Amino acid sequence: MSIFLQVDSLAVANEALLEDQPIEKTLSIWNLLTSGGVGGISIMVVLFILLFFALFLYFERLMAINKASKIDASFMNNIKMNITTGKIDAAKMLCAQTNSPVARLIEKGISRIGKPLEDINTAIENAGNLELYKLEKNTSMLATISGAGPMIGFLGTVVGMILAFHKMASGGGQIEVGSLAEGIYTAMTTTVVGLVVGIIAYIGYNHLVVKTNKVVNQMEANAVDFLDLLNEPV
Repeated sequence: MSIFLQVDSLAVANEALLEDQPIEKTLSIWNLLTSGGVGGISIMVVLFILLFFALFLYFERLMAINKASKIDASFMNNIKMNITTGKIDAAKMLCAQTNSPVARLIEKGISRIGKPLEDINTAIENAGNLELYKLEKNTSMLATISGAGPMIGFLGTVVGMILAFHKMASGGGQIEVGSLAEGIYTAMTTTVVGLVVGIIAYIGYNHLVVKTNKVVNQMEANAVDFLDLLNEPV
């Protein structure tokens, strides 16, 4: 009989020990994002709108720049052949049929043939500036998002911290540590999301800058080839 009593006492002790152990709470990403109250959720919505806008701008500009960088390898050879043989109209037609910044630059130069070389160079430079403006369209907004995202996230954290400490003060110092910690990590979630948005926008912006510079170098190289062609002795 004593053996059964010992077993029962051990079982009761084990149950009490299990009850005293802290229960580990699991936290899903959705709960973390939506547990910041109205203010936190509003800032999260703004950050996700910025993220969507940044991704849209990046892929739209990337496709446009990739399209602008594609040019037939034989384009300049055909231009040289037409100009050296006096077929100016054929060279203009070839440029008009080729949808690329390089073709538009060369077309601008061909339309100035017969004028001083300095005027031709100036016309090509002006056309190049216009093409560069088209390539860089809206990319500066990515740079803005890369800076604004972390700042907006930090704003959400500051607001959340203020609310957490206000709750502690209004509780007369009797607030539970767990409740305070929950409010703090919920507030810091906006900073994490803001940093993610900023990093994505920053990487996208710098990638587009590199791609744009490659197209600009391509335009400059072909413009120099065209001017050299005009400088060749007849």
